[in-house]
Amino acid sequence: MHIAIIATSPRKDSNSLRFAKYIEKALNANDQTKISIVDFHDYDIPSVGRGIIDKNNLSAFQNTLIQSWDQADLIFLVMPEYNWTVSGDLINALHQLGSRDFMHLFNNKVFALAGVSSGRGGRTPCLEMTTVINKIINFTSQFSIVSPRIYESHETHKNLDETAESTGNGIYEKTVKDFVEYSLKVAERWNILA
Repeated sequence: MHIAIIATSPRKDSNSLRFAKYIEKALNANDQTKISIVDFHDYDIPSVGRGIIDKNNLSAFQNTLIQSWDQADLIFLVMPEYNWTVSGDLINALHQLGSRDFMHLFNNKVFALAGVSSGRGGRTPCLEMTTVINKIINFTSQFSIVSPRIYESHETHKNLDETAESTGNGIYEKTVKDFVEYSLKVAERWNILA
């Protein structure tokens, strides 16, 4: 199984990237699992209406994002909550990648969504992205699924240190483990039927 973990915060060393690295550790990958992490800190996708992603002339970031996403069976989207909504960079990326040239990125995938907050939040970006991703899957007639279990990483900077190690909150550790295991089970079932 190929897994992509996409940290969608543009901030350097963001809480989203920290949580993405913690997911990687929680996956306990074996030899048959390949994991890639993509960091939106290097984001350079042009704004809709001001340019497009040229599939024949990708930047290093665009190539990494598209290649990781394309190869993945399971995609964890780790999203910061900015002012009670999703980041503009992720919305713009989905607008650009939901086009004819990239609709294959929404075929035979399982999307698992996690919202990251420095306080008590993270749910709203997940709910909003569930709607957007399902709409892209539907509109482009692809066959993918958004996992129904979302994760809200509350007080991320208190629960994970700078190296993405747990600071010892047992409830946080267990709920992340449950989220990861659930996402893997959905991906395994989906890929058996795909």
